[in-house]
Amino acid sequence: MNRILTLTSYLLRSLFTSLAGVMYLILTLAFWFLLFNPQQRTPEASYYILVIGLFGAGMAFLITLTNASRANKAELAPWLVRLPSRVEYLTAVFLSSMMAAGILQLLLALLSLIGGPTLTFSQILSIPPVWLSTMVVMAALALHATDLITYGWSRVYVFGILAILLFGRSITNQSISGFAANLSKMALNQGWYVLSESLRNYAISLQGSDTNIVSQLLGFVFWPFQALAVGIGGRGFTAVEALAPAILLLYAAILFVLAADFFATKDMQMTE
Repeated sequence: MNRILTLTSYLLRSLFTSLAGVMYLILTLAFWFLLFNPQQRTPEASYYILVIGLFGAGMAFLITLTNASRANKAELAPWLVRLPSRVEYLTAVFLSSMMAAGILQLLLALLSLIGGPTLTFSQILSIPPVWLSTMVVMAALALHATDLITYGWSRVYVFGILAILLFGRSITNQSISGFAANLSKMALNQGWYVLSESLRNYAISLQGSDTNIVSQLLGFVFWPFQALAVGIGGRGFTAVEALAPAILLLYAAILFVLAADFFATKDMQMTE
């Protein structure tokens, strides 16, 4: 823990004393002035929670990219080779990114209370798990986008799977029905009358249905984000929606373990 905390403090200090840290601070102030102008009272508490939560998640992603890029420089090679485990190095990068993003998010949250909404006790209790879970999962995802972690085609695999899931989530019944109708015509031309009839009946049934099993299955991965948005925008979280932050933390744990495995087994080629 001492080694991790020492390296974490070094990365934090180097970030906030660099041009990138100054730019992130300016971005935070600009975000506050544009979306939480003190001259215009914020109308809804849900707006406050949701917008600042999105800001923290985006900031965690960007700062993780910056810190991972700094950690991949050759000047930090003496740190890496003296550590008993590379996971300690990766943990320090992750913690420093989370702490930096948390500091900027907290600054924005405090500034936004000037002329901002009045939060109830239940809303205040819901803020930490919502903000923290989204920041953690975005920081863990950002690790896979960096040259520090990328191992061969790992970056393509991770983000390619996410792209497929996003595409599958947007599939509608009409598109599946049209595809099934085309297959039915092809089967009819080949003389496969039974298969053609089955595909045609399936296409007709899809046109009269409002549920899309394919879209629901592929979009289940993104359900926690939808549950958080619904819970914040509604009157509170249901018992099922309250599990969304825990599921996001599970996603983050899987992504971090995967990143640690890539990082521990790759040949390091640190940049100058």
